[in-house]
Amino acid sequence: MMIPMNKLSSEERAKILHLLCEGMSIRAVERLTGKSKNTITKLLNDAGAALGAYQDRVLRNLNCERVQVDEIWSFCYAKQKNVPNAKAAPEGAGDVWTWTAIDADTKLVFGVMVGGRDEEIAEDFLQDVHDRIASDRVQISSDGHTVYKRAVKRAFGECVDYGQVVKVYGASTLGSSSGGARYSPAGLTRVEYKKVTGNPDMAHISTSYVERQNLTMRMHMRRFTRLTNAFSKKIENHVNAISLHFAYYNFVRVHKTLRMSPAMAAGVETRLWEMADLVAIIEAAEVKPAKRGPYKKRA
Repeated sequence: MMIPMNKLSSEERAKILHLLCEGMSIRAVERLTGKSKNTITKLLNDAGAALGAYQDRVLRNLNCERVQVDEIWSFCYAKQKNVPNAKAAPEGAGDVWTWTAIDADTKLVFGVMVGGRDEEIAEDFLQDVHDRIASDRVQISSDGHTVYKRAVKRAFGECVDYGQVVKVYGASTLGSSSGGARYSPAGLTRVEYKKVTGNPDMAHISTSYVERQNLTMRMHMRRFTRLTNAFSKKIENHVNAISLHFAYYNFVRVHKTLRMSPAMAAGVETRLWEMADLVAIIEAAEVKPAKRGPYKKRA
């Protein structure tokens, strides 16, 4: 039986959201808290919508000097190759990419977009990144994905120093006889650092921080774990889980090397938040509808 949302106290909401933010699945949270799956899912969606809207509003006019961008794969309902044969596949089913932009100095993740991996999404994502930065000129680093070149140029024009980190891979590190070659990464042959636009500092062309953030996403969101049955079943749940994650990461979680939250390091906040602060935003948003989140529908 579903427990109505108005029966959850602020403390219960904070506990449930904290468990979700630390990488627990909805079923695991259900077992630990005694709350129903439907109640937890509704709270997740309410939290994601409210916190996504809040971050969209406050993460602007940022003084960024070095920005790293990347995209990470996941899927919703079924992998793309299985969608045609999937029964009643909902909108958004298939491969889903999450594009992120991180300030290399403050570790603030201020740009997030969910969608495909094509040029249109890349341009929308980079334009959103551009609109959030107050600095006259910024250095951007990305991997060698071809869509970045045109997207960076269209969003930033000539006011950018842009470089790419191109990784060249060889064969898999495990032989087929080992039985594990299917899931093993290919061997890294070499890394090339390329100047693309402007005059980027070659010493700071890097995607290390944004790639480390990809790992943080996989560790703190159960639906991003590889080889799991905890994948997202609806795109709304997926987007809202991402919004919740980055609210927790940016405002609540202490970054180990910074010894403060990224929001504090970036000057967005003056104090470290608690889960109660996230709940307060959610409860304040209940009186008015919040927008869906950073998902762009595929054409």
